[in-house]
Amino acid sequence: MTDVLVIGFDPHTIPGFDPAPVAAGIEQGSRQFAELGLTEDLFLIDFAELDGRAQGKLAAKLKAKKYDVVVVGGGIRKGPGLLELFQAVVNEVHWHQPEAALAFNDSPGDSSDWVLKALEQRRKS
Repeated sequence: MTDVLVIGFDPHTIPGFDPAPVAAGIEQGSRQFAELGLTEDLFLIDFAELDGRAQGKLAAKLKAKKYDVVVVGGGIRKGPGLLELFQAVVNEVHWHQPEAALAFNDSPGDSSDWVLKALEQRRKS
């Protein structure tokens, strides 16, 4: 069994943002993982916890279980003013899951595609 952790924002916590499309994409991504026989855990960051609380919760999540692949969602990488959070997330993954492959998605609905690519890259290395 392949264990995957997907890290992204909880779309319901982003001020002034319509969460419906992202929430639907997360659900679609979860269905795709299940269809592929991949075990998915979600870690959705509350936008109100960007003061360091989210990083602490992420570290605890990463320490609790070994993952084969960790996906860092596009919202964390692409949002204005989020570079520090992106760096903190990548470092937490590196420190606590050094054997995990890293994947980066374009949208919640394509996470499984990027997980499969990361697993293939690992097999080739």
